[in-house]
Amino acid sequence: MYSDKVLDHFSNPRNVGEMEDANAVGTVGNPKCGDIMKMYLKIEDGVIVDAKFKTFGCGAAVATSSMATELVKGKRVEDALKLTNQAVVDALDGLPPAKIHCSVLAEEAIKTAIADYYKQQGIDPTPIIGCSGDCAHCCGHNHEE
Repeated sequence: MYSDKVLDHFSNPRNVGEMEDANAVGTVGNPKCGDIMKMYLKIEDGVIVDAKFKTFGCGAAVATSSMATELVKGKRVEDALKLTNQAVVDALDGLPPAKIHCSVLAEEAIKTAIADYYKQQGIDPTPIIGCSGDCAHCCGHNHEE
C-alpha cells in the first residue's frame, strides 16, 4: 500500500516542529478534511535556508509534509513555487489514490507560506502564486464547500 519512502518519512519525519525565526508561515487544510498542515520557512536573499512543518493528520499527510520540506530547502523561492503535488508523490515513490490529496495540501502549504513571505515584503502574492494564500478556510482549494 505505502512505499518504503512514505513509511520512512512517516516514521522518521524530517524537519518537524515549529520555527521561531520563520519569516514565512502557511497553514492549509480544514478539520472537515482531517488534515491540517502548517509550514514554516526561513528565507534569506531569496533562498529557503530552512523549512519545518507541523501536521495533524494521517501518515501520508506527515510523509508528504516531510518530503515537501526536503524538496524546497536550499531552493530559490521562484523554484520552490514550481513544486507540484506530483513531484512530492514521485519523490515518495507514489501514494495510494485516496491519499493524493495529502500531496496537494503539501504543495499548497509551501505556496501559502511563500504567499505570506511576499505579503510581509509588501508584494501582492496573487499574480505570482495565483491565490491570496489565505487557505485556512478551505480544503484543497475547493472553494465550493
